[in-house]
Amino acid sequence: MNLVYSLGKTAREKGSKTAFVFEDKETSYADLYDAVTKFASGLFDLGIRKGDHIALLVGNSPYFIIGSYGAMLAGATVIPINPSYTVDELQYILQNGDVKAIIAVDLLLPKIQEIEHQLPALEYIIVCATLSTELPCNEKMKTFTSLIAEGNLTVNIPSIDDDDPAVILYTSGTTGKPKGAVLTHYNLYSNARDIAAYLQFSEQEKIIAALPMFHVFCLTVVVNAPIVSGATIIILPKFSPKDVFRVARQYKANVFAGVPTMYNFLYQLRNGHEEDFQHIRLCISGGASLPVALLENFEKTFHVRVSEGYGLSEASPVTCFNPLDRPRKPGSIGTSIWNVENKVVNELGEEVPLGEVGELIVRGPNVMKEYYKMPEETAATIRDGWLYTGDLARMDEEGYFYIVDRKKDLVLVGGYNVYPREIEEVLYKHEAVSEAIVIGVPDESYGEVAKAYVVMNECSASEEELIHYCSAHLAKYKVPSSITFLEELPKNTTGKILRRALRESLAHNKKG
Repeated sequence: MNLVYSLGKTAREKGSKTAFVFEDKETSYADLYDAVTKFASGLFDLGIRKGDHIALLVGNSPYFIIGSYGAMLAGATVIPINPSYTVDELQYILQNGDVKAIIAVDLLLPKIQEIEHQLPALEYIIVCATLSTELPCNEKMKTFTSLIAEGNLTVNIPSIDDDDPAVILYTSGTTGKPKGAVLTHYNLYSNARDIAAYLQFSEQEKIIAALPMFHVFCLTVVVNAPIVSGATIIILPKFSPKDVFRVARQYKANVFAGVPTMYNFLYQLRNGHEEDFQHIRLCISGGASLPVALLENFEKTFHVRVSEGYGLSEASPVTCFNPLDRPRKPGSIGTSIWNVENKVVNELGEEVPLGEVGELIVRGPNVMKEYYKMPEETAATIRDGWLYTGDLARMDEEGYFYIVDRKKDLVLVGGYNVYPREIEEVLYKHEAVSEAIVIGVPDESYGEVAKAYVVMNECSASEEELIHYCSAHLAKYKVPSSITFLEELPKNTTGKILRRALRESLAHNKKG
């Protein structure tokens, strides 16, 4: 069983059921599967074959669902990418991912054309129209709609094995270079199936998709799990508190999923009322720790249950969730979902006693196959079948897990992973920067933001200039919110810059 087979089964058995709603237009499962099949046929006619890599650079829209499922049906491997990435960020992923075709919205054409000559594997650019202007069409450039129009329903679908790669999710690593987590068809299907069962999704469910679909949280919990369940997805192009409340009322939505930042914005909106979420049975939070005070205030205001879970790209992503048939524990990521094992171990890989802190490791059918073209990193991360998350956690006597600390260097900006080394690499490229280090600092709106500490050389540059420089090379949410200039950075005896010392200094200054 895999996701595209599951979609086809639902289309055959309940074809008239609404699969998704976008801009107030409903699309049935039968129509969705027809579009997916025709798109797969169009890809096949272009020469896309099993194992080819297709990048997906589109926002929340039917393009994403049809594009990703159509590519998987054709046997291709999908690489979802944040459309807001800069040219530098796109270039690395497209090159490293050996991308043969790109599916992208027309607004991104200038970026793609800027680096096209540096992508030797690239053969096709499939453009999704969002503007009224005429699109260029040539041997290399096709339109999304033309592929569906020219496709047919009798595509020669290749056989897909459970262990075949379905998706590669690029996630930044401690080296600063993104790593491609290879997720198989069964990785994705099993996690969608298990989280759907754990959260009691049914075909009557209506789930709001406000999270970005290119992110694995949304991909599994808000797209794949509802499709496996035959539920309806209400697609929002982007997150807006007013739009969330509007569609929740209009369509009597049952489930909302978001990161803590979203819950904060929803709670702060003065026009939000209990009636807006009167049909919501469950709110799902992930991507970062939800402050207990915000959780309790949100539940009190809207009379809904907010349950937290935990996951990571390498696990497709969900490993833990607060169960619905038992009390929800504030501050906990819940218990292991079905078919997935979590445990807390010491540095020797031995399970620690209840209540003690150690590293959280995971085992199950959802654990990735490998990091793409990175065998050493794969071997270091997956040991004896266990995925080592790098997160520190503890477990209580009832099997509930608690994240004590995140990966040492990770900064979570509105639910997005930001790795300091990536920002530091950009700063080091500036002619005026001698040394740089980045840490996460608390922020009322986004939970955390990146803050940089810089030592200058004989050249000079202002804080504004350096931030502008970062903006040209990094996605907006990765850009440091502020930069502090220091005479020197704290180091140990070997010369290693001590990130912890800066955090402790910042905490001490606040207390003072």
